[in-house]
Amino acid sequence: MTRPTRSTPPRTLRLGVLPAALSLALATALPASAQDAPPPPCPTPGNPDATCAPANSGTTTELDRIEVRGLRASMIDALQIKQGSMQIVDAIVAEDIGKFPDNNLVEALQRVTGVQTTDRGGGEVSTVSIRGLNDVTTTINGRNIFTASGRSVALADVPASLLSSVEIYKTRSASLIETGIAGVIDIHTHRPFDFDGATAVVAARAIHQEQSGETDPNLSALVSNTWDVGGGRFGALANVSYAVTQYRDQSVTAGAMVPFFTDDAPAGFVPFERIPTSIDGQEVWQPGLEAGLPFAPGSTVPVRGQQYEYILSRDAIFASDLTGRRERPAASVSLQWAPNDTSEYVFETFYNGYRDESFNSLLFSFVDWWGALGDDPAGNIELFPGTNIVRSRSGVGAPYNFTSGDLLSRRTDSWLYALGGKWDVGDRLQLRSELTYQESKFDEEFFAMRTDRVTHAVWADFNSGGGKPAFGFDDNPATPDIDESNPADPAQWNVAELYDNALYRRGDAITFTFDGDYAAELGPIHKLAFGLRHDERSASEGHRTSNPALCDRALPECSLVGNGNLQWTNRGFFDGESDVPSSWVVPGGYHIRDNADAYRALYGLPLSGQLTMPEDFHVDEATTAAYLQADFAFELGEQALDGQLGLRYVNVDTDMVFGDGSASASASKLLPSLMLRYAFTPELMLRFAYGETLRRPGFAQLNPNIIYVEDVTNIGYGTASGGNPGLEPTESKNYDLGLEWYFSPGSAVYATLFRREIEGMVTDFRRRVTFEDYDYILTQPDNASNGELEGVELGVVWFPENLPGLLDGFGVQASYTALDSSQDIPVTNTAGEVVDTVSTPMFGISDSSYSVVLAYEREKFGARLSYVWRDDFLHRYEAAQFANPLGIYFNAEKSMDLQLSYDASEHLSLTFDATNLTNELYQSYYQYPTTHSFGTSLYSRTFAVGLRYRF
Repeated sequence: MTRPTRSTPPRTLRLGVLPAALSLALATALPASAQDAPPPPCPTPGNPDATCAPANSGTTTELDRIEVRGLRASMIDALQIKQGSMQIVDAIVAEDIGKFPDNNLVEALQRVTGVQTTDRGGGEVSTVSIRGLNDVTTTINGRNIFTASGRSVALADVPASLLSSVEIYKTRSASLIETGIAGVIDIHTHRPFDFDGATAVVAARAIHQEQSGETDPNLSALVSNTWDVGGGRFGALANVSYAVTQYRDQSVTAGAMVPFFTDDAPAGFVPFERIPTSIDGQEVWQPGLEAGLPFAPGSTVPVRGQQYEYILSRDAIFASDLTGRRERPAASVSLQWAPNDTSEYVFETFYNGYRDESFNSLLFSFVDWWGALGDDPAGNIELFPGTNIVRSRSGVGAPYNFTSGDLLSRRTDSWLYALGGKWDVGDRLQLRSELTYQESKFDEEFFAMRTDRVTHAVWADFNSGGGKPAFGFDDNPATPDIDESNPADPAQWNVAELYDNALYRRGDAITFTFDGDYAAELGPIHKLAFGLRHDERSASEGHRTSNPALCDRALPECSLVGNGNLQWTNRGFFDGESDVPSSWVVPGGYHIRDNADAYRALYGLPLSGQLTMPEDFHVDEATTAAYLQADFAFELGEQALDGQLGLRYVNVDTDMVFGDGSASASASKLLPSLMLRYAFTPELMLRFAYGETLRRPGFAQLNPNIIYVEDVTNIGYGTASGGNPGLEPTESKNYDLGLEWYFSPGSAVYATLFRREIEGMVTDFRRRVTFEDYDYILTQPDNASNGELEGVELGVVWFPENLPGLLDGFGVQASYTALDSSQDIPVTNTAGEVVDTVSTPMFGISDSSYSVVLAYEREKFGARLSYVWRDDFLHRYEAAQFANPLGIYFNAEKSMDLQLSYDASEHLSLTFDATNLTNELYQSYYQYPTTHSFGTSLYSRTFAVGLRYRF
């Protein structure tokens, strides 16, 4: 059996109640192992005529045939996948060959019920979470994939133009890979048997990035054909993609909140001086507190046995102007051969690459020196009413400033090869097996140079309105010929430190799977599924760093080193969104990189031929899993109850080599799963699911080597980090209860209640250590936290029938997700001793989020206007030596996008797309949004025109 193209009309919607023949309708997933992807649902978009169950086990109702195309057809296909699956699944289906609905996969996923995206930057969104959790297992055609030494793949690196569909599994059967507490995202690429004969499609889009002012190409092509060979069939397909993005991100950030004395300072300190963490060997205050220091008026700290009042202000303020160019080449090749009606073989390879070169122009000023505030220092300070928090300051004398030109080059190459087949053995048994190999490499180089100066004075408003920081520099009346308010003047800057760092990450895996389905007649059990999966995975990382070298020379004096001009100046920074410098000069990152050895020689650093990259760690991990599951169905009242009961056993053996040491670990787990479905009517279905899943620690988290980084911002101590080879997998018990009503062809309303009980979450322990006579805050992970997540998802897809006139063709897709989460975080003192436990939200989880899509489709024209919104959320923890409080929250995020398409002919389609139409600012804060604003970022709108031609 073969799968026709997604766009072949007419479509038939069939509402099946029982999945009895899931194992017998495998053409849509051939020959993906059941270890990695479930058998296709019944019915499926490519197999609408499948029989769902034996005649005595349930009913199938065929609805009216409806002829649809484009966007509506893709939504119908997605609903068919959702309804027919035993799991709780959402899906996205390409509207046509090479026409996935967004610039990239991550942007397409943000409109799926229960899915949130974040970490916008570089012209795109990069991180996906399912129900707030970003521990997602990603498979491609059912095969687990990863990037370099990581556990997961960078989803933004998977080009949308190569995809036919994406399925998001929120529950887990025993046949699915056990990892990924959040869920599984299964990506499907095109295969030659998807098409009837020869097919060729080319697509081209020009995407304009408003902030960078650049227009970039996004190109793809697909060629496929099938031939009758002997008594069978052979097919070959090649699909290639190439995309370029030139981006600009701009941000202004207020630094960490730290305590300062008032005008009543103890002996040895000037009024309004920054308070050190310890005085005369006695701790005064502890950085890295979850809630931060108290900010009520009159709050005090102990110094030499007495209490002294303090106020809270920021240690620094800085601006970042990041520009870059990213390229993503990708290709997919698929060969299918069906020599007869009972067997089929496939060979596939998938490649995706990533090239990114970004240049960050940074302007940084300390605002923590209060020794030169003039005659009336208190008069230069404005507090937030009812607090001891400084909102703005002026006249901060003799501040130290620096600029930095940072060039970061990154490259990824990932390959996956698969060979497999399936065989029908008699009328009841089907066997499948596959062997895959994948390899992924990531390399990064960082080259940066600083310049510095001491200016007359700086002023700062840490919240000038709407949470946006503002700052600037004051001229010195004694030197009227020097315009210190203009940081773009090269004569004011001296060349300072040079940073020359690099790292690599490597990963590979070889995987064997063997699976089978047996159509049983064992009372209510109508199918048995079984399988084995063995995976040999290795991962390694290495890095090199250089101690910051200092070259105290005037910036213009160094401009003649190498070829070209060292100086680089930005223009038009921040589009007038806040009162900040619009231009400053930095060492040009590209110039430094192109003349790297000349500058290494100037600083006395090792030259390129002398550089080495020692290995930090190497991990070999062997995973063996086996499963057995049974599908059952029986009558309950006048309707049918069906379900699936499964057990999955997994054993993991890990061997680690790091530096001069080694370690081994072993873990095993038996994971049960249960799915139940009850159809009140053929259109109304109730689902219940229980399953257990795992999150394995990242390979880097297992590395016990400690990396020490000295203080670079004059706070008095450095940072250190290391892993923990004793980390165990995090475990989750998952409950889901869903109700779905398919009230008309292509329309549905659905709701799901869910709960996750998570044990052994990895959290960081911090303590102060001394290494080579220097103090560091050391951070190491441990399974020290438990958490709970619960919530509700609501969704609707509705295309009203028989609307009059031009209204015919309107539809809506909408979803809403409410989440409630908590995690227990141990609180440690500076010695690393647990002194308390606090409960916080989980990282990345918004209390609520929603999306609304208004769609309109006529014979040749299609349009979609979408709006996505998510509430604020805890994004990450700040570095412990800075943080008061610890958590960095992101403000509510939103985006409005528009897509238009027009079929100019049977073969030619034209498109227009726009993202971030409302030109949103993205902001963050330290736990308390009104008083503790952190950063404000300006990202680009994009506008794109494109064409797609199908031969």
